Amino acid sequence: MDIEHNISLKPFNTFGVEALARKFVDIADEKELHALYERGVFEELFFVLGGGSNVLFTQDYDGTIVKISNKGIQHSIEGNDIYVTANAGEIWNDLVWYCIYHDFPGLENMALIPGTVGASPIQNIGAYGSELMNFFFSCKAFDTKTGAFTSFLNEQCQFTYRDSIFKSKFKDRFIITNVTYKLSLQSRRNTSYGAIEEELIKRNIVAPTIKDIAEVVSYIRVEKLPDPSTVGNAGSFFKNPIITHDKLIILKNTFPEVVFYPMDNGQFKIAAGWLIEQCGWKGKQVGNVAVWKNQALVLTNIKDATGAEIYDVSTKIIDNVLKKFGIRLEREVNIL
Repeated sequence: MDIEHNISLKPFNTFGVEALARKFVDIADEKELHALYERGVFEELFFVLGGGSNVLFTQDYDGTIVKISNKGIQHSIEGNDIYVTANAGEIWNDLVWYCIYHDFPGLENMALIPGTVGASPIQNIGAYGSELMNFFFSCKAFDTKTGAFTSFLNEQCQFTYRDSIFKSKFKDRFIITNVTYKLSLQSRRNTSYGAIEEELIKRNIVAPTIKDIAEVVSYIRVEKLPDPSTVGNAGSFFKNPIITHDKLIILKNTFPEVVFYPMDNGQFKIAAGWLIEQCGWKGKQVGNVAVWKNQALVLTNIKDATGAEIYDVSTKIIDNVLKKFGIRLEREVNIL
């Protein structure tokens, strides 16, 4: 394990923006975290980096980037329950397809979400009618304050929409090294999300397998979202805002066509992409930054944009949406 200095972060973030890390270390074995602890790395500024798909570097990073690259997936079956454990450095989509190839249902609706396994509980990732919190069993994490490993069960993570205890109370404290998911051989297929159902009908698939669903979800994502290998982006840049029923009624009185989704707690998610599109941002270009033509939630680096430029565009969008709808959008990506 070597700590490198003045390393370009351009290859390590899907926006493809240039920034330098004063120090950089790649962790392939969780045991190496103890060595970093002993060297005092966690007593100074540091940031844990996975796939770099949920971060925007707006300037050089004057600390240590800890890149988590440990690999490995294994599983066990107890009756109808399946426990799949993946190391944090595994690509999320590789885990999804591991489950599909083994005929383990549950994660197929989250196919092709960018990023690594270690980030999945932090963000409580989700897509097309599924959320990680419904499949998360536990995770192993390194405590940068004490130098010890500990475990978190589902209920300890305080999951909410795109949020967890790792983004609030324990932000920047724990480094997740592996995650265990609890799936079930008896899980029902989830095709209720409109776009999935429509595409299955187009393909004349009446009784879809989990592979069918994953392929359809992947197709939809590719159609709507740019490929980070060719167009710099971090997927959805903004969270869907959550509002109360009373606020929704007021909003619908002025904007009857507003797109919203009811939540289990009686609140409502408003489609942030719709809000942004109504403000005229979909497909709009400002300098080297553009809002994606097929999905207004996505900001793209079209030609050597800086992180600061992308951030400035996101601020303009937030201001426009607030002025028009009285709703303040939150950025979903980490801003550094």
